[in-house]
Amino acid sequence: MHYINKATPIKQTQAMSKQQTSGNYIDSLEKISVNIQADVKSGSKVIAQTIANLIRQKQQQGQNCVLGLATGSSPKTLYAELARMHKEEGLSFGNVISFNLDEYYPISKEAPQSYNRFMHNHLFDQVDIKPENIHIPNGEIKKEDIKAACADYEKQIEAAGGIDLQILGIGNNGHIGFNEPGSGIYTRTRLVNLTNSTRLANAYEFANISEVPRMAITMGISTIMKSRQIILMAWGPAKAIAVKKAVEDEDSEIVPASFLQNHDNVSFVLDEAAAAGLTRIKSPWLTGDCEWTAKTIKKAVVNMALQLGKTVLSLTNEDYNDNGLSDLLVEKGDAYEINLEVYYMLRDSITGWPGGKPNAVIPAHPERSEPYPKKCIIFSPHPDDDIISMGGTFQRLHDQGHEVHVAYQTSGNIAVTDEFVTRFLDFAVGFNQIADINSDKPGQILSEAKTYISGKKPGQVDSPTIRSLKGLIRRGEAKATCNYVGIDPNNVHFQNLPFYETGTIEKKPLGEEDVELTIQLLREVKPQQVFCAGDFADPHGTHLVCFNAVLKALQRIKADGDEWIHDCWLWLYKGAWQEWDIEDIEMAIPMSPAQVLKKRFGIFIHQSQKDSVPFQGSDDREFWQRAEERNAATAKIFADLGLTHYAAMEAFVRWQY
Repeated sequence: MHYINKATPIKQTQAMSKQQTSGNYIDSLEKISVNIQADVKSGSKVIAQTIANLIRQKQQQGQNCVLGLATGSSPKTLYAELARMHKEEGLSFGNVISFNLDEYYPISKEAPQSYNRFMHNHLFDQVDIKPENIHIPNGEIKKEDIKAACADYEKQIEAAGGIDLQILGIGNNGHIGFNEPGSGIYTRTRLVNLTNSTRLANAYEFANISEVPRMAITMGISTIMKSRQIILMAWGPAKAIAVKKAVEDEDSEIVPASFLQNHDNVSFVLDEAAAAGLTRIKSPWLTGDCEWTAKTIKKAVVNMALQLGKTVLSLTNEDYNDNGLSDLLVEKGDAYEINLEVYYMLRDSITGWPGGKPNAVIPAHPERSEPYPKKCIIFSPHPDDDIISMGGTFQRLHDQGHEVHVAYQTSGNIAVTDEFVTRFLDFAVGFNQIADINSDKPGQILSEAKTYISGKKPGQVDSPTIRSLKGLIRRGEAKATCNYVGIDPNNVHFQNLPFYETGTIEKKPLGEEDVELTIQLLREVKPQQVFCAGDFADPHGTHLVCFNAVLKALQRIKADGDEWIHDCWLWLYKGAWQEWDIEDIEMAIPMSPAQVLKKRFGIFIHQSQKDSVPFQGSDDREFWQRAEERNAATAKIFADLGLTHYAAMEAFVRWQY
């Protein structure tokens, strides 16, 4: 099997393998069976059905079903589906014996971040599994007793007859369980040190990185490989690189998940985002027949140009032949004509008029010239995503005369530190609005807040009063940002969607009230343009829920037959976590150095999010740094492809609903 290195041109001849995926055989470079589903919900249902079938089969045979279970963000939807099947379809867990992969060390079983607590909250307390059949590594035992406890864990698995089905997630660095890069194939259950990248990736569960445990107890790779069947799940773009390495590259300790290639009954269940790095998705022309659409041509040519370090217009017939694109030459003709087609696609996506250029007829322009001015709504999941993700575009829409509304979908209160609240406890504006009915003395709320924070324990959920104060801080910053841009105060909307208001990292699912609040605002404004977060790499999941709220609202309004909805376009921006791939960008808004600085100062208004922010994920840069470097990188890629080199660019993709 030949590994395709991005930097190395390859000839057409490839050692191809056949993999069966979702009932269809396709040419691929994959060494593990891969099942690609549309999204996490459908993927989780596929896995849940496999688990349910096995449980019922074992029940009919009068046998126990031994499951190896994973934790983290990946299996949450899976466990919710299993709980639903128990309640609605009568799926019994009475014959299930479970062994969990891992647990932080040291950690209390009752800590909100413990995997013991996670499993009980998400599955065990929702089904009829027998308490004596639940096995989770103990993060509370003395360190000198861990080695014996790990050996005993292995014996318990053997005594149960071995694991029938092991469920796995995959880390961004390719770890399975907590088997970090460097873990050997013969490792067993043991205490391990966590890499900094893993601790950063899991920091969203804790107030800050210093609180993330440095060690964990984990099943070893040998333990995992003894399972009779293995299913690995992966959701979201953050997992795409690790999935590609595990499935297509040679097996190696550098990517522990790649050892699964040596198991005879293993499959990966992925959503489309996690599968995006696979060669058959990213470069389908290298795996067999390819349908050459405009989008596929753009992707192939852009990626080739970037790999070769050439501008699009300088690519030659020889470049196409040497990089697996000879079929494109056969279908389309000379390289020069293909180059021009792709160059024009890139050129036409660049515009300084995000709301459309008035009094101009430009057929290839990404936005319509009419109507002008447009009514625009920018949906911001948190109170700073608008300025971080599309601050330059935000300002241009206003400066070019459009009626701009901003809808802050959540309070963002969980991302305000206690220390920041303490600094602001002396301010008075807004206190009367959030004082509870029992506060009959001036300053009582101030006293209560100070007392609460001074006695707050690590991981303790904030009281409603403290959450209100933190939300007030973020609302004030958001209002100041809109004032900085010049937005009419009447066009600033704080939705406070209920799904967010749990006081913890764990949010509620999207609910009917969330959708109805969004429908109400859309019908009030009747916009021709909607901007929404499409950054699903957000480790907290808030962006995805907020996107679904907008999407469902638009779809319902459309189904109801509202006339204005047919003239409403939905544009997605990426946030502080990721940027669009260059071939997917449909509208790119250039920014001058002065506009970059103006955006930076707008981000600075959000002082509660500056310097150090709780739950900021694996990227330790400040949000203004992330935004500037990402926007500059986008501009550089366009320049590398032969377009004008701007200081920065903000990018958008249109979503058809």
